[in-house]
Amino acid sequence: MIFVIDVGNTNVVLGVIDGKKLVADWRLSTGTFRTADEYGMIVKNLFDSKGLDFKTIDGIIISSVVPNVMNSLEYMIKKYFGIQPLIVGPGIKTGINIKYDNPKEVGADRIVNAVAAHELYGGPLIIIDFGTATTFCAVAANGDYMGGAIVPGINISSEALFSRTAKLPRVELVKPQTVICKNTVQSMQAGIIYGYIGLVDYITAKMKDEMQKGGSSDPFVVATGGLANLISSESKAINKVNEYLTIEGLRIIYEMNTK
Repeated sequence: MIFVIDVGNTNVVLGVIDGKKLVADWRLSTGTFRTADEYGMIVKNLFDSKGLDFKTIDGIIISSVVPNVMNSLEYMIKKYFGIQPLIVGPGIKTGINIKYDNPKEVGADRIVNAVAAHELYGGPLIIIDFGTATTFCAVAANGDYMGGAIVPGINISSEALFSRTAKLPRVELVKPQTVICKNTVQSMQAGIIYGYIGLVDYITAKMKDEMQKGGSSDPFVVATGGLANLISSESKAINKVNEYLTIEGLRIIYEMNTK
């Protein structure tokens, strides 16, 4: 079995995979000041809850966009698992060619998602990841990573509206039935959520247009991340939601680099 870890700005996603089967998965808040032993005890409790043992783990792979977490995580893995983890970064095999001006600028999570989506759905693709930031990534039919767009995540947008206004409250991210609402809370919810759906559909349409002008066929659009289902329920652009896309990508990259 392998243990996969994806460190995002808001959450750390963990998964245990046996062959191609996801045995267990968890989501933690990203704690930039946790020690290796704190991570070790958290992971041990999670493993115990599923009847898993550290000794059954043959390999570990990590992708991260939070450098401050890596020292503690790597030390925890070496101390508690006795394994040298594979880190997604420069020099690692991914099977895709990055067409960015500076490939090192592309976040590990975006590369991992591109690998998984191209393996699962072929290409061309547009991948939308609803994380702390929402990223839009274009992948060519042959798997080349073409680039994309980055916008503030829906939680950041909601928090900015609350923190920068004197009288507007913090609201739960739920979708009201109508856009014309009769109270402040629902009016904010409608503006945030339906406005974000419009943003997603417009950016996706523009990306599709640019890809097709470059000779691409109509791209398949896959979404992932914590709020993907909320947005996809109204979006006309999203073809598929895969909440385990990053975990699947880490498995593929691990196998690619160990076989």
